[in-house]
Amino acid sequence: MNTIGLCSDHAGFELKEAIRRALDARGLPYRDFGTYSSEACDYPDYAHVLAHAVETGEVYPGIALCGTGNGIAMTLNKHLGIRAALCWEAELATLARAHNDANVLVLPARFIGEEEMFAAIDRFLETPFEGGRHQRRIDKIR
Repeated sequence: MNTIGLCSDHAGFELKEAIRRALDARGLPYRDFGTYSSEACDYPDYAHVLAHAVETGEVYPGIALCGTGNGIAMTLNKHLGIRAALCWEAELATLARAHNDANVLVLPARFIGEEEMFAAIDRFLETPFEGGRHQRRIDKIR
């Protein structure tokens, strides 16, 4: 199993901690790139580090959280080879993987409950990229 990368800002910290506990319970390896408290911070400080780790293959995939998910997704997607997808329900996570080969799942911490969050994470981790006609589109992103 690959090492999953995690990061959040202060708004996503509590949900990131819930994800860490769930990954520990499942015996899944991860690396936490911060933040490490609910003290106010800036999401780019953590998003850039996670993006670099995904780009270099140190971790795969990534999971990132901020209040709306928008800011951290925008930051992650500045990196070449990162396809961060903002998902707030399981079906979006499935399609992000299957059709877009997303390599970072972004969750909107202030707009998602734990049950739906874990459903989205499960789908994201379980769904393979379909390739085919979707690969042509991914090639145009790079």
